[in-house]
Amino acid sequence: MSEVDAPPGPALAARTIVAAVIVAVFAFSAFVALLAYAPDLERDANCRANVYSRCAIGFAGLSVLLRQEGAPTLISRTRLQGRAGEGLMIVTPEPRAPQAAARNDLDIGGLGFAGPILVVLPKWRAAPDPRHLGWGLDAGLVPAAEMPHEGPLDTIGVARRSGRSRPRLAGAAGTPFAGLVLTPGSIRSFQSLDAGGWVPVLTDDAGAVEMAKTPGAPIFVLADPDLLDTRGLADPATFGAAAAIVRALRTGDGPVIFDVTLDGYRVSRSPLKLMLAPPFLAVTLCLAATLALALWQGFYRFGAVRAPARAIALGKEALADNSAQLIRLARREAAMAPRYVQLTRTAAARAVAAPRDLGGEALDRFLDRLARQRGAGDSLEALNAEAAQVTTRTGLTALALRLYRWRLEMTRERR
Repeated sequence: MSEVDAPPGPALAARTIVAAVIVAVFAFSAFVALLAYAPDLERDANCRANVYSRCAIGFAGLSVLLRQEGAPTLISRTRLQGRAGEGLMIVTPEPRAPQAAARNDLDIGGLGFAGPILVVLPKWRAAPDPRHLGWGLDAGLVPAAEMPHEGPLDTIGVARRSGRSRPRLAGAAGTPFAGLVLTPGSIRSFQSLDAGGWVPVLTDDAGAVEMAKTPGAPIFVLADPDLLDTRGLADPATFGAAAAIVRALRTGDGPVIFDVTLDGYRVSRSPLKLMLAPPFLAVTLCLAATLALALWQGFYRFGAVRAPARAIALGKEALADNSAQLIRLARREAAMAPRYVQLTRTAAARAVAAPRDLGGEALDRFLDRLARQRGAGDSLEALNAEAAQVTTRTGLTALALRLYRWRLEMTRERR
């Protein structure tokens, strides 16, 4: 055969097909995983007052400061379990439109933390900076109508000084700041509290309340975020004041937890994510392995394709099986015992050439006399009596075995 007449080879090599299948499976698995966890991985690139933001009004710098001081830091995106009480939780509610504030969804007491909670009020608004992703442009102060007022903050108001000031903060007696004096750097539009019914914790040199505590609960409110945000930490004096505030409020060796659920970063739950999380991940992997084996069998069959069998088989064996099934369905197995004894007696009489004029009891006596001469273990009389007592399928089987042995002993047949 010439090269022109040779059959063409496969379009793709086997290794290429296997590699393409592996890449496709990996890509599909990655797509499903990202589809399930995409809401949890989402981050807003705009400048916002939360721990994820690295801009001037964000608190990413505070997280770095705490880690450098050796304090463990966590970011909470769900309600804590177990009512942990050591450490400190920092909550940074953002400015809220009046219609959003009316929903009263600022549930600080429902965060699942039993220890001290520091609520840092917002002060600055920021507009996106088109030149630097994640940075922000100063858009002025937050209007009073957009300050968070729901939940435990319903009686909180704020006051602001004009221009720049360098306050001197003193701790109140009976509080974690007792005897402590803080001198942060220069702060623009210094913000203080008008906290009716709250316990003053930090006051400035003019008597204004900078931090207050709610009666009966370890919830502290800090009026000016420039004491903790990245804008304030740029000043070494404010840097030291921020570290002192966190050290005074933190209890034990617990972590500093930044809650972001109130900023819209709550972890969502979905059936797809449940399939990819233990312990249901094992079930998902088993289903994937079953699917892979089914596909493998589809490509490579084990042996030749078996032809389908007839719905109704032909031959003597099929006839016998069908008859046995009918007898079993009718529950007539036990009633067949006497007839089976008579059938075996007739076969034995024919095999030993018994006289043809013998019948009934005379034939039974003849066969029993011959059985004793040949040393048979059973007698036809005993087998007839046993057949009359059979009531179950098990009893019929035992009788059939005895009849089979008796016939072989009578006729000297081979097993």
